[in-house]
Amino acid sequence: MTTRRALLKSLAGGALVAGAATAGLPLAARASGWPERPVRILVPFAAGGNTDGIARLLALHLSDKLGQQFVVENRTGGGGTIAAEATARSPADGYTLMVAAVAQIAVFPALKKTNYDPVADFAPISNVANNPFCLVANPSFPAKTVGELVAYARERPGKITYASGGIGSIGHLTMALFLKRAGLEMAHTPYRGGAPAVADVIAGHVPLYFGNLSEALPHAGGALRALAVSSATRSPKLPDVPAVAEFYPGFKTDTWNGLIAPAGTPKEIVDRLASEVRAALKEKKTLDQLDSFGVDPIGSTPEEFKATIAADLVLWREAVKDANVAL
Repeated sequence: MTTRRALLKSLAGGALVAGAATAGLPLAARASGWPERPVRILVPFAAGGNTDGIARLLALHLSDKLGQQFVVENRTGGGGTIAAEATARSPADGYTLMVAAVAQIAVFPALKKTNYDPVADFAPISNVANNPFCLVANPSFPAKTVGELVAYARERPGKITYASGGIGSIGHLTMALFLKRAGLEMAHTPYRGGAPAVADVIAGHVPLYFGNLSEALPHAGGALRALAVSSATRSPKLPDVPAVAEFYPGFKTDTWNGLIAPAGTPKEIVDRLASEVRAALKEKKTLDQLDSFGVDPIGSTPEEFKATIAADLVLWREAVKDANVAL
């Protein structure tokens, strides 16, 4: 934990000072005249988390390669919707970007009306990294596999309880999708965040939890038993743990962090940024740091990221309906 905090602290400092020099500025960037002044990267959460850490990694790389400061600005509130709205309302000139999470772009718009349109108001640049979910159980829970869980729960409809980080959280909605596919009924116990939910599963107060893989990793094989991951295939971080898709083909959910800009941002700038994201994800130091966050690098094109967002909007609207959530 100390190492992780030290890493995030060093990134926070470096992102503010990197890249003042313009020597060696690529010809394409010179020709467009962008960037001619510092660029801000909005982060919808407080400093210290994965989204913030990813933003600072990008800020360091972009500052170095594009010859201007890329400065991280933490704009918290509203579960990230305040930062998203600020991004949507900013000039489409390449000087305001956002490292968004799936919650702001696909989940919250499915839950409630937002002051921005997740499709019309943003220009997708690149999906930077993914973090799948992991279904975990207290080791005392009788079911040791997904198959055993399904059989056990079918005999006890509505009597087994699962925890989540809150009503309408991605973990809650992922479990709703799983229960629908498996034809199960369970009771939901929402918590105020993932940390207290994990703590109560470890303590044995609640037997099950579907949360971020990064939350489960420190406890998997010890205080928690990992039953399945929500990615399309097994995670390299837990290679012996099956994917839900092995039991229910096509099942896939994850949370991602992607770089976006206001709609109308020039294509030349969007493409340049996407290219630099992919370049950053080829650097060993970046990959090592992402691995320490417990996330998987992606580096998609703008077109691929646009398709991901479209698919997730459909997915999470379905999940909200299945979970019967209204905020």
